[in-house]
Amino acid sequence: MFSSLHELAQFTVFHYFVEISKIKRRSGQEREISDFLIRFAKDHQLEVIQDQALNIIIKKPASPGYEHAPTVIIQGPMDMIEDKSDAEHDFVKDPLQLRIEGDMLYATDTTLGANSGIALAYSLALLSSNRIPHPNLEIVLTTEGRLTMKGARELDTSLLSGTILINLDSDESGKLLVSGAGGIANTFNLPIFWDDAAKNKTLCSIHISGLKGGHSGLCINQGRGNSIKLLGRILQGLSTKMEFSLTGLAGGTKDTSIPREAEALVLINPEKVGQLEAEVAQWNQIFKNELRHSDGQVLAQVTKEEEVCQRVFSKETTEKVIAALLLLPSGVENMSLDFPGMVESSANLGVVNTHDTDITFENFIRSSEKSLKDKMMNEMKTLASVLGCEVKFGYDYPEWPYNPNSKIRLLFEMVYKEKYGEKIESIALHAGIECGLFLEKMDLDAISIGPNVYNSHTPNEHLSISSTLKTWEYLLAVLKEIHAIELVGPQSKFNTNPPFWIG
Repeated sequence: MFSSLHELAQFTVFHYFVEISKIKRRSGQEREISDFLIRFAKDHQLEVIQDQALNIIIKKPASPGYEHAPTVIIQGPMDMIEDKSDAEHDFVKDPLQLRIEGDMLYATDTTLGANSGIALAYSLALLSSNRIPHPNLEIVLTTEGRLTMKGARELDTSLLSGTILINLDSDESGKLLVSGAGGIANTFNLPIFWDDAAKNKTLCSIHISGLKGGHSGLCINQGRGNSIKLLGRILQGLSTKMEFSLTGLAGGTKDTSIPREAEALVLINPEKVGQLEAEVAQWNQIFKNELRHSDGQVLAQVTKEEEVCQRVFSKETTEKVIAALLLLPSGVENMSLDFPGMVESSANLGVVNTHDTDITFENFIRSSEKSLKDKMMNEMKTLASVLGCEVKFGYDYPEWPYNPNSKIRLLFEMVYKEKYGEKIESIALHAGIECGLFLEKMDLDAISIGPNVYNSHTPNEHLSISSTLKTWEYLLAVLKEIHAIELVGPQSKFNTNPPFWIG
């Protein structure tokens, strides 16, 4: 156990993790971290390329004796999703406030950015050392990996010569990620027709909070509540019990995150406030029962607002809003038959916002089968047509198909068996990972590893310290044996004992 960040930072990996946690790296705003990586490479006299998308490629020559081993691309994203529970924290100027609890590393009241942060830290530790045996390395750190994968999509892979890709964006220690889902964003634009607000009415907020949220790929099968969908159920229920006018709707922060909070503003007769509070209180108990295993802290409540409301949605607009909230898919669509227990297809209604002329519903579709992704896109188009909406499809990335003949997977398996005395499990991931975009452009043998990360994309995100160090040690052991990649087979034996540096 580590008692302080200073003690933890004695390990080079965590030294760099602490350093990058001081640097702004919001997805889509990576200039500061990208420029930091350029300075780092130049300080270590390494070849570095920064492209127009702010991707960084750093090349390091092989250690003596590894000149003829296959060139390895080490890859990960540099950005992070920013979310917070402390309204005072300013991501633009405030560094992450790291803290240790037992074996876990947290960022107080904010997301930790652990996946990308550890990919960066591992890469910098590799590049800074002259004591790690390794082949020629091409470190590729991409922008917008947490959202649109714009960096990987725009990367000029002709700048790379590697034939093996080791992605460091996984979040389960002791498992090999060998396949991932493709995904596509889409936005519904529902036109608003406004009416003048009636006089002598009371404006109330219906607010959903207390949910865990989380990554819509990794957590979609955990039964976590979606605040926007829950709000839709309340509004539909209220529409059968009492009169109200809807005047605003908002919820969620990212299309790829399960929304934790959502709010609707309604205008009602003053004498109906008590009924509204009672109805919402009943829904609160329903949600607490339904989500007792996953989101027992859910809270649905009513608050009277002081401001004066000038306009409200028309009746037709309100009906279409409620229909969209109920009918837009969100959750598991199909389970995989190739990887039992894994989600094959899903959708997430992640964000809703009210504008002057329309309401936007931001969704994200995932599937490891392209045909199923296409099917869900067609369903979205049909629903948009029925509701009189416009649907726009945004950033898209391909699936990463499983390769049963992967030599790098066999090498990872055999090194793990030799080093830890047990078999490592190969898994598929129901989430977007940049390997698919690299494989679309290059002939690569790909794999992904990483330490244990919990509650990604939420303020409760935390990273296992021990698994971070174990994964680092494992990565170094594989790089040490990479020259044997063509010899992988049942008779192969690897010397995975020290000495190699794990500091």
